[in-house]
Amino acid sequence: MSYDAPVDDIAFTLRKVTGLDRLGETGAFEAYDADLIDPILEEAGKLMRDVIAPLNQSGDKHGAQLTADGVKAAPGFAEAYAAFREGGWMGLSVPEEWGGQGLPKVLGLAVMEMLHGANMAFGLCPMLSFGAIEALLEHGTDDQKAKYLPKLVSADWTGTMNLTEPQAGSDVGALKAKAVPNSDGSYAITGQKIYITWGDHDVAENIIHLVLARLPDAPAGSRGVSLFIVPKTMVNDDGSLGENNAVKCIGLENKVGIHASPTCVMEYDGATGWLIGEANKGLACMFTMMNSARLNVGLEGVGVGEAAYQTAFAYAQERKQGKAAGVDGAAPILHHSDIRRQLITMRAKVQAARAICYACGVATDMAEVASTPEERAKAKLREELLTPIAKAWSTDMGVDVASLGVQVHGGMGFMNETLAAQLYRDARIAPIYEGTNGIQAIDLVGRKLSMADGQAMADMQVEIDETVREARATNDPGLVSIAERLKAANEALSEATAWMKQAMKEDRDTALAGATAYLALAGDVIGGHFLTKGAVAARSESGQTRGRMTALAGFFAETSLAGAPGAVAGITQGGAKVLEESEALFGIA
Repeated sequence: MSYDAPVDDIAFTLRKVTGLDRLGETGAFEAYDADLIDPILEEAGKLMRDVIAPLNQSGDKHGAQLTADGVKAAPGFAEAYAAFREGGWMGLSVPEEWGGQGLPKVLGLAVMEMLHGANMAFGLCPMLSFGAIEALLEHGTDDQKAKYLPKLVSADWTGTMNLTEPQAGSDVGALKAKAVPNSDGSYAITGQKIYITWGDHDVAENIIHLVLARLPDAPAGSRGVSLFIVPKTMVNDDGSLGENNAVKCIGLENKVGIHASPTCVMEYDGATGWLIGEANKGLACMFTMMNSARLNVGLEGVGVGEAAYQTAFAYAQERKQGKAAGVDGAAPILHHSDIRRQLITMRAKVQAARAICYACGVATDMAEVASTPEERAKAKLREELLTPIAKAWSTDMGVDVASLGVQVHGGMGFMNETLAAQLYRDARIAPIYEGTNGIQAIDLVGRKLSMADGQAMADMQVEIDETVREARATNDPGLVSIAERLKAANEALSEATAWMKQAMKEDRDTALAGATAYLALAGDVIGGHFLTKGAVAARSESGQTRGRMTALAGFFAETSLAGAPGAVAGITQGGAKVLEESEALFGIA
């Protein structure tokens, strides 16, 4: 089956759960028209369903190919990219002065979810371009913006992020690429980068690499890293393309999944580049790009999870095995209770992750456009809190849901030719991308819980309590039951948060050993909050929306939220046990 974007669920989550309409009310987005949101989402959905999704499995089988003339994308990808470009989708949320449409960023995130659901390998190309655009908007000079942004926004050119080196994975301070000043103000960039997503290809006319490297007199470690613009093809002063730069792909990584996404080993041999931002401040510039990428990677989990659900649901309706009440002969496996349990687990978790990611996107927008400094500061805290959760919880969810999709398929799901198997393979990279999920957990407990004296999580929990009150006030027995589960889960999160904040002061190693479990609990509770909020909002909806949102919230409450109180011990005691038993388990003296 082909992926079909869940436009109704996406629109409902944007409007009723995460507050898209609040952005329109700010007046900051002149092009915003609430009546156009549904048509925008529907048109994006058609592109994904009709053009991009049909290339998902063929792209996986063929893969990208390295030739003497550079990397060639999988068949059909160039044409699909042209359709994406001609639709103006890259510029949806970019300011109009650079050729964009000036709409909220969260709308661009919704389109990215669809793109990853349709074809994650394809979606990685524009995802990296979005990050490059963000970095240039924030840190580029006026000349750099004028030279590079219009073509990146139009999608005539694509962007990359060149960070990792063979000896330096997440430890950016260990990178060795060199940047030597030239007499004309440019720099000669020399070094090798690995794992560079869409580092070379033939779907666009130029590639703008953002490269971390060291100046000759740079301090050691991460404090001595600078960021440079290095185009694949030189750009003349009039905007035309000139000669090829001294950068090329010298190898393609042989990956578990996303085979159609060229993951390149890039060689810079005195390539010409230009400094972005201040010298030795490149990590701050790169983090603008990485934070954008972290939220977008979270949406990879959502998109692939949605695709896995759709694929499993379709199979469960077709595959006949066993008996079921009211069905003559062999029954479709959808009639079996355990299959239904797996499918509703998949759908509930995808919807929870979708809401977490969109809420982070709305906070990102509000941090820029809210009318008062206090509102902007509060939104920024919410963005900071939700970013590691959106990235880590959603990508872990994507792997788990894709695994359930394989399980629903049974033995057929273990066959490489099935989409279920491909989605499982594709999903597995997302928890590793842009700072592994362990790093996200460390960021959450090490930085985000202590920001503004803990105000970010405190504000989040106040909002959760308000959702509990709203659900109780309906006097709907189902919603009241959900509210009780959410209340108990929020209390468990409060207990775990208080312990974690204290442990980070007194016994950091023990605290960090429980950080991943803490992030999982926070994601469960916040995801349950948004599902409950959606169920309350859906009371005024027509059609099947009310029943669907109530069912998802109810199931999540009786499974994920019900386990929250018991998860506290795994955070507060599990870390200590990890450290206590390390010597016996690992032979550490």
